[in-house]
Amino acid sequence: MANGYHRHRETNIHKIENDYVRQANRQKQKVAKKKIGLRRRLAVFFLIASVVIIALVSALLNQNERLAHKEAEKEKVLAELEEVKKEQEILKLQIKKLEDDEYIAKLARKEYFLSDEGEIIFTIPDEKKEKEEKNND
Repeated sequence: MANGYHRHRETNIHKIENDYVRQANRQKQKVAKKKIGLRRRLAVFFLIASVVIIALVSALLNQNERLAHKEAEKEKVLAELEEVKKEQEILKLQIKKLEDDEYIAKLARKEYFLSDEGEIIFTIPDEKKEKEEKNND
């Protein structure tokens, strides 16, 4: 009998159809729609924020890579600058020496086998050149 009573009760349940119930149902539907809209807006916001963050991180990594490349290039150029400065100092020293007539005379005697009066020139063969000539033969 309990089953019969329970079934009988289920079939006798009817919804109340008045303005208050309809208004409450509309209110529940509005709240449900607002929740769905809020979830969609949040999903779009997080999607856009994720894309922006990924783009910014990518740009940052790219800039760091370019900066490291520029730093390496700067070090290379500074090393070249130091070499050029050393070479410039050597050339300035050579210019000062070339302004001295005695140095020019000594250089001419050495390079072109010129001699002063009473000097005898002896040539000493270069060992490296002799070894190269022997290896080439």
